[in-house]
Amino acid sequence: MGILIRKHHGTRIFTGMAKLSFVVFFSSLAFALIDTIWAVYLKSFLQNDAFVGFFSGFLSVLAFVSFFVLVPMIEKSKKSVLYSTTLILASLLIFAFSINKNLVVFIILSIVITIVATVRLTTFGIIVRDKSNKEKVSENEGVIYSFNNVAWVIGPLIAGLILFDFGIPVVFISSSLLVLLSFLFFNMSDIKDSNVVKKTEGNVFANFMEFFRNKDRLIAYLLGSGVTFWWVLIYLYTPLLMIERGLPASSIGIFLFAAATPLIILEYPFSKIAGKYGAKKLFIIGYLIAIFASSMAFLFIGQIYFALGFLIFGSVGMAMLEPTTEAYFFDLLKNKREENRFYGPYNTAIETGLILGKLAPAVLLLFFAFKYIYLLFAVILFAFFLLSFKARNIVEKRK
Repeated sequence: MGILIRKHHGTRIFTGMAKLSFVVFFSSLAFALIDTIWAVYLKSFLQNDAFVGFFSGFLSVLAFVSFFVLVPMIEKSKKSVLYSTTLILASLLIFAFSINKNLVVFIILSIVITIVATVRLTTFGIIVRDKSNKEKVSENEGVIYSFNNVAWVIGPLIAGLILFDFGIPVVFISSSLLVLLSFLFFNMSDIKDSNVVKKTEGNVFANFMEFFRNKDRLIAYLLGSGVTFWWVLIYLYTPLLMIERGLPASSIGIFLFAAATPLIILEYPFSKIAGKYGAKKLFIIGYLIAIFASSMAFLFIGQIYFALGFLIFGSVGMAMLEPTTEAYFFDLLKNKREENRFYGPYNTAIETGLILGKLAPAVLLLFFAFKYIYLLFAVILFAFFLLSFKARNIVEKRK
């Protein structure tokens, strides 16, 4: 709470950021519950580790397309109204997961909630940017990510306890109620964002090409995708490894709790460093730490607790990368028009990382043992590390 009561220029803006922080806390807690049990839930339907990876990859491809196709709708909509709508829809869809036992219905629900999630993420990101002045982008992103990660620290523990005592359906019901709480809090907070573009970019392909034509945007995009690429290893494949090695399902929650802890401690300080000195060095060091962690996990895979310890250390690198990659992208944009046109496409970096993180290991599992997934991640993360040297070193605060 201390980070919210410090004195800043532009108090009204920061108060709005405090409100948004609590909104994101409740919604993130909801999705942390789901992500903790998602791999186990998928396997209960699909019965195969590779199929889990392929289906997850399909959902990521769908989200990738949605981020581009839905740009015109997002441009011409009031962001606060659209975001509020996605929260209530997400709450209803998550509740439907809790009572469903049919594979076809599960697939349909997964498709719909994936599309809703793309709109929710895009609109929320634009709202955060619109409520931040240019010198506070990195810092405000750090505030949001800190609250987000508090949720991701306690969420897995709560999910583990619920799963142990009540089972998967109650995890979904709890998540649905938390999203509903986020919806209520957002509306009571009276946060408005009427950032609307009257003349929208109707040509999806042209907008796609325009986005990637800019070298700096492309680098920011790829660096952002590396973050979600890493989290696939933590939230999808490592829980499967733990189950394979005979660890109880409740231990997944403990591991994910530990993996998220460095984020809430370090992301806000690192975001302030990025704003003052630039993000480039944090990109380089962050990816280097992730490479080290994945490599050590591969080498110590036979000693599962050592391997998990190295993966938890990898979160230090993610604390450097998560808030700085998005803030860096916003720093590259020139005006609100570019913000509306390009933030949705930028968010496909999430799905690019997820697609790569899900499908590449799924293919690998057809030919090699599970442990080689960790070596594969280390090799691909090395490519992101090299790309970090190409980033611009934009300084938001000059003293």
